[in-house]
Amino acid sequence: QVQLVESGGGLVQAGGSLRLSCAASGSIRGINAMGWYRQAPGKQREFVAQITSACSTTYADSVKGRFTISRDNAKNTVYLQMNSLKPEDTAVYSCYAFISSPYWGQGTQVTVSS
Repeated sequence: QVQLVESGGGLVQAGGSLRLSCAASGSIRGINAMGWYRQAPGKQREFVAQITSACSTTYADSVKGRFTISRDNAKNTVYLQMNSLKPEDTAVYSCYAFISSPYWGQGTQVTVSS
């Protein structure tokens, strides 16, 4: 079992920044990748960013150049630095860790006001 705890969400004005954190614990050996999805009200969940165990990163087109995913292996934590936030970035952001199947955190709310 893998436990994921997210933090760092909140309310920010358009153009501002937030940093989300996702701390992993439990059976974390063998995690192949960690990343973030988000879900806005009335919309389907969408992929945001991923970082693999080899530190290869992937981003959704909608966040490229604005968001940066990184990891601190010593702390078993993945970060999502979000800059130049837009109202359309408003969503619940959920962290995942993938071994043979995905594990999910509880989600953290990000609200961007115009």
